[in-house]
Amino acid sequence: MEIVRKEPTAQITTLERGHIYSYGQCGLPYVVGKHVPSSEDVIARSVETFRSKYGIDAKTGYEVTNIDVANKTVLGNILQTKDTFEVNYDRLLIATGASPVIPKWDGSNLAGIHTIKTIPNTEAIIADLENVQQVTIIGGGYIGLEMAENFVALGKKVRIIQRGDQLASIFDKDMATFIHKEAADQHVEVILNEEVKSFSGGKRVESVITNKGSYQTDLVLIAIGVKPTTEFLKDTGISTLPNGAIIVNAHLETNVENIYAAGDCATHFHRIKQKDDYIPLGTTANKQGRLAGLNMMGNVREEFKGIVGTSIMQFFDLSLGKTGLSEKEVEQLGIQYETYMQQATDIAGYFPEKEKMHIKLLYRKDNQSLLGGQIIGGNGVDKRIDVLATALYHQMAVTDLLDLDLAYAPPFNGVWDPLQQLAKRIGRK
Repeated sequence: MEIVRKEPTAQITTLERGHIYSYGQCGLPYVVGKHVPSSEDVIARSVETFRSKYGIDAKTGYEVTNIDVANKTVLGNILQTKDTFEVNYDRLLIATGASPVIPKWDGSNLAGIHTIKTIPNTEAIIADLENVQQVTIIGGGYIGLEMAENFVALGKKVRIIQRGDQLASIFDKDMATFIHKEAADQHVEVILNEEVKSFSGGKRVESVITNKGSYQTDLVLIAIGVKPTTEFLKDTGISTLPNGAIIVNAHLETNVENIYAAGDCATHFHRIKQKDDYIPLGTTANKQGRLAGLNMMGNVREEFKGIVGTSIMQFFDLSLGKTGLSEKEVEQLGIQYETYMQQATDIAGYFPEKEKMHIKLLYRKDNQSLLGGQIIGGNGVDKRIDVLATALYHQMAVTDLLDLDLAYAPPFNGVWDPLQQLAKRIGRK
């Protein structure tokens, strides 16, 4: 879209394996839970809009299988007709996103086993729910937790099987205890430290078998993570991380001239780690896509300034926010650090309807520079996590939070914001 806006006469061709363009994948769990009435509501622009309004040759059902770098040609198959195609390019953007990880478990082809990444995935789950009582979710990350909440909203019994020892592994263990309690309060069965081995059933899944037991189920959702959709690049010479993420520079350029990459298939420079990372999120994909489009025109050189690893999600009555590094990530970098954790309220403590939040800050031991923050609670988590994300972007120290001119009125905050309360206490240590 940036190319169209800046260069209306540019000839643009897009190749999409599916048949739906430009939709909000993050909204799909809420389509299942009926918080969003229809999958059509998450579509930002139709394929026809790109064609008729913006003059883009938006192709659907075109699966790319290879890139001929020497001849600047994209090759692949037209899925409907089984024909092959070749499309020439002057500049190429790879924005193939990420695909759900599905291990080669025995029985994984049984009916009733799903992933959720696309609108067709979502519609398949909805169509399959009518006679389902027990749902088993494999994976306790963001997607698993969001889907657990939405299945419960539909009146389903929900079980989560997690290979590790905690839900939401991006959080530290002491923060994950609040997530576990919420799961128990909402009657979500959580099974930790068990590894799925296979599925059993006739034509449809009937049980999930782990290394420790067997669990009856009517439907399975696999949500153990995603991987960059870049297998077709293996003979192109385009550099990737071991997980397949395409390595890009600040201008979203790959190591091959005139080829760019952005979004969930590409690397994301981490400002705190000071190295390429892979944290696939919709916000980052949109930023990278915009900048790649600007840079592909050739008359500008805009830089992607990087990420600090900010995310938030809803899990029943909790908001789970994280930005920066966890303890595990800090230890991997060999940084000497300290932590401080405190309970606070989102508004003035004497004001009615206040809600609790648990805040944890990580900072360098030598100069108290912020390294990360995790906040779990009710209202107000989003506001504070965004303040921390801004502070991390600008490499602020904990005590710098005291100087921020933050909004205050009793219905919105305490005279000292919870982050500033922590900063005062850390400063006294």
